Amino acid sequence: MKLIELKIKGISYSETQSGAYALILSETNGNRKLPVIIGGFEAQAIAIALEKEIKPLRPLTHDLFKNFADYFDVIIKKVIIHKLVDGVFFSNLICERNKIEEVIDARTSDAIAMALRFKAPIYIYDSIIKSAGFTAAIKTESKKPISEDGWIEKIVKHPKKNKLPKNIESFSTSKLRTLLKELVDNEDYEKAAKIRDLILKRGF
Repeated sequence: MKLIELKIKGISYSETQSGAYALILSETNGNRKLPVIIGGFEAQAIAIALEKEIKPLRPLTHDLFKNFADYFDVIIKKVIIHKLVDGVFFSNLICERNKIEEVIDARTSDAIAMALRFKAPIYIYDSIIKSAGFTAAIKTESKKPISEDGWIEKIVKHPKKNKLPKNIESFSTSKLRTLLKELVDNEDYEKAAKIRDLILKRGF
């Protein structure tokens, strides 16, 4: 199966889930993006690794793991996001010690935090990013916003000010797809991820 290399585009605070963050990944040689919802601790671990000038006074958990691995000559060669089940991404750490390769299961947020510390590449199978990734449309002056009802039009005009409605699960699949497209066009990937997961659960 074809592997696609990913890079970190950014981290944003989740507007729909308290204490959570949206980690936005994008393919290195393309324009598809993949939002992953992560916890606050994991977001902090990733942010610290991205900001080279920030050094905690004492090692955080991921830094401790890195020191431990260095001491025993363990190298993380790469991270592979290999499965998506009910909106949850599963990842593997591909490690090497004494020229022997081992595969270790890990949460995707932890795997990415470790990949940054080892300067290891992050990959995802093409089939997963095809089903769960987004490609933002190229906007032109003649493009008119698409909306199927007043609520969709409202969130399109003010994507950062409006939360998803509580009855979102009752929306038809066609309305969800329309909303998904508009959220992606507005680069509101955190809300788009929740709509994507609803559609995938319906088997589409």
